[in-house]
Amino acid sequence: MGGCFSKPKPGADLPTVELKIEVVLPEKERGKEELSASGKGSPRAYQGNGTARHFHTEERLPTPHPYPSPQDCVEAAVCHVKDLENGQMREVELGWGKVLLVKDNGEFHALGHKCPHYGAPLVKGVLSRGRVRCPWHGACFNISTGDLEDFPGLDSLHKFQVKIEKEKVYVRASKQALQLQRRTKVMAKCISPSAGYSSSTNVLIVGAGAAGLVCAETLRQEGFSDRIVLCTLDRHLPYDRPKLSKSLDTQPEQLALRPKEFFRAYGIEVLTEAQVVTVDVRNKKVVFKDGFKLEYSKLLLAPGSSPRTLSCKGKEMENVFTIRTPEDANRVVRLARGRNVVIVGAGFLGMEVAAYLTEKAHSVSVVELEETPFRRFLGERVGRALMKMFENNRVKFYMQTEVSELRGQEGKLKEVVLKSSKVVRADVCVVGIGAVAATGFLRQSGIGLDSRGFIPVNKMMQTNVPGVFAAGDAVTFPLAWRNNRKVNIPHWQMAHAQGRVAAQNMLAQEAEMNTVPYLWTAMFGKSLRYAGYGEGFDDVVIQGDLEELKFVAFYTKGDEVIAVASMNYDPIVSKVAEVLASGRAIRKREVETGDMSWLTGKGS
Repeated sequence: MGGCFSKPKPGADLPTVELKIEVVLPEKERGKEELSASGKGSPRAYQGNGTARHFHTEERLPTPHPYPSPQDCVEAAVCHVKDLENGQMREVELGWGKVLLVKDNGEFHALGHKCPHYGAPLVKGVLSRGRVRCPWHGACFNISTGDLEDFPGLDSLHKFQVKIEKEKVYVRASKQALQLQRRTKVMAKCISPSAGYSSSTNVLIVGAGAAGLVCAETLRQEGFSDRIVLCTLDRHLPYDRPKLSKSLDTQPEQLALRPKEFFRAYGIEVLTEAQVVTVDVRNKKVVFKDGFKLEYSKLLLAPGSSPRTLSCKGKEMENVFTIRTPEDANRVVRLARGRNVVIVGAGFLGMEVAAYLTEKAHSVSVVELEETPFRRFLGERVGRALMKMFENNRVKFYMQTEVSELRGQEGKLKEVVLKSSKVVRADVCVVGIGAVAATGFLRQSGIGLDSRGFIPVNKMMQTNVPGVFAAGDAVTFPLAWRNNRKVNIPHWQMAHAQGRVAAQNMLAQEAEMNTVPYLWTAMFGKSLRYAGYGEGFDDVVIQGDLEELKFVAFYTKGDEVIAVASMNYDPIVSKVAEVLASGRAIRKREVETGDMSWLTGKGS
């Protein structure tokens, strides 16, 4: 998309989908049911939020035309063929915007220059195995097509035309594409005539976080044109949840991952404030809290998790919060202005909230059971360095203790009493002590749960019940590059990847989960990036300067590097992620030398 020379026949790249209506299969055949079969539907429409969900095929999302007119094109010579070595990337200017020029195996490619996720400059990323990996959050884009190949984010890059004449490299691009810097893949529309007026759907997705949304979008990208229903407990369309704790006063509309028109245009029905209370796998049916029943052919469970709450005396006091929704985050920041805030828990959520509130609150205190923040995740030394950064920003820590009581006046919080008998003044308390899988509604369903309430799945994100898939924070899955160890990784990027794999397997594509975990946190304008799976590390090799917060930490188990974290050391985490994704093990001795050339060198 974004090229200016040739125009394929409309719909040429979309597979045709045969639509079968009113198919009732015998019980034993149900498991083999194809996704294009609508199942038997009744004419009842579900009134979600008071409006019947019924979409017309003529409704269109305003998108730029993929094949612009010559007037919309700009062409320029951007360099000499010898200006770039193989494996090199360069940003070049086309007058209307920049382009990422890549030379790989003697061939030139021109792509959008910013990662569509948060706008990172891809020229600072990692080029390897025919793709460029974002330096900030690890998303990967194919250099031949611009397509998104690994997450986070939803959109791909524009791919521009390159030609070589008299040893000069020319790039031709659409002006509109240069300014947009993102491309939404071509998607099928919903052509099921019963959509919105039926109590059956082909695909039902429970949970509208990253996993649920990516699953729905992947189905449409793969040409699936039957009914998809996404239901969520939230009152909002899918939004960027990781931002909640990093930027507490962001409004819901600023967090939206896709506009309302997008869901309408592609016939992805979203039922908000819709709680599933039972799943009947024998009859392929779910029941909602309001009594509405919906039949499905394929089911994705992506319910996410629920925050743990305090169990001490006074826990029901006013102004005690967990952060799960934009409303929670907005209320915390409103009540915290000029007041005393106590945060319980020094994990990612607690520390991000503490960092954000230091400018706004009168005082910020953190209570934590461990002796340093992030200790289990990042180790003692890195935890201490980060703790010092917080102390330099006026955050007070109460470590190796927990809350024994919350005290108030007229039901409003005034003090937090610690087990160490310290009493801390508090007008607002934010609880960030972890989460539990939100799978209570599955207990009697026959869908397997482990002892902690997680849903175990295989590499294809399938549960123990045929046709039922699960993804996101509520699952345990085999992590390919850690010998298929069953793990739970409640990160945004993993949820995206699992949602895609689930969708591909609903379409019988036999895809497997093989993403390298990648996460990030931002505090006081500094970003910490992390890749791999470090649980059970027995040593940490640190290069750089912890005092200056310019470091890279390698987490090792035996003689193998299993994870890496860094601050002010880009693109090293993306580079390590790319090495791990290629299947190569990194040995402890390789990172102990301090010679990083094997990692920081361009290409691989």
